[in-house]
Amino acid sequence: MKTKYTTVYRTLLFVAGILAVSLPAVAIDTLKIMVPANAGGGWDQTGRALETAMKSGKIVQHITIENKGGAAGTIGLAQFVNNAKGNPNAIIVGGAVMVGGIITNKSPVTLKDVTPIARLTGEYDVIVVPADSPIKTMKDLVAQLKKDPGSVAWGGGSKGGVDHILAALIAQDAGIDPSKVNYIAYAGGGEAIAAIVGGHVTAGVSGWGEFEGQINAGKLRPLAVSSEKRIPGINVPTLKEQGINVELANWRGVFAAPGLSDAQRKELLTTIEKTAKSKEWQETLKQKNWIDLYLAGDDFGKYVVSEEARLGKILTSLGLAK
Repeated sequence: MKTKYTTVYRTLLFVAGILAVSLPAVAIDTLKIMVPANAGGGWDQTGRALETAMKSGKIVQHITIENKGGAAGTIGLAQFVNNAKGNPNAIIVGGAVMVGGIITNKSPVTLKDVTPIARLTGEYDVIVVPADSPIKTMKDLVAQLKKDPGSVAWGGGSKGGVDHILAALIAQDAGIDPSKVNYIAYAGGGEAIAAIVGGHVTAGVSGWGEFEGQINAGKLRPLAVSSEKRIPGINVPTLKEQGINVELANWRGVFAAPGLSDAQRKELLTTIEKTAKSKEWQETLKQKNWIDLYLAGDDFGKYVVSEEARLGKILTSLGLAK
């Protein structure tokens, strides 16, 4: 039976519906980006590229970046988990290097302690030597490696990271015990570049974006890239082209703090998606030769779990984890 109370109730529901449709969602106005590495490296570039794209695209206007390097990102990760719990305005940059670092450092804090948001980019490594090095090709480098593995000092990112894994895989493909690889880890890209250009190591391993400036300036000679096929715009042969059956990609993404509500997580997902699709971000990908590997939400979470298993197996087989 219809009463005046029924009419009032239906009216209130109607008004509430209109308000729900007309009121805009609460947008993220401020964001703190934790970069768990020193300035100059790939994670730092990713964090600052996000900041630029967000501000230029008017997605988020107030952004701060904090660098906290060391132990393949696990020091920054621990700080982030402890300090940012429940904070919907905080994200941390991470990726394959962090996955390896967590395993090799036996970190008590893992990616299970944060909220997966999105994988953003992928980048293949490039192997370089100083411009005046007598090593001209990968064939030369592998020949020296076979003659005396210890005489080839490799310089790159954190121990157990993608750079280290690539050097070990190249040695393994050449029939050399990966545990004999003489690998020197650097906390930041700037330190690694200085060591390589200065001849303190035989060869350097890192993403193209980190070495591109020094390559273009004629200070470093690229020998190979770790992609399956040649990268458009980069005239450098692959490892496979030179008879080395190795392929490896780095990936980078962002994670949010633990303890977020579904609504807070959704807002961050929306913010990162807008950024990833923005013309500013797409231009950055082209400029830095980053590969767009956008994968978000639950799918990204599943991918992280699979990466942990895959890299854990590789690190164990190479003697880098037990």
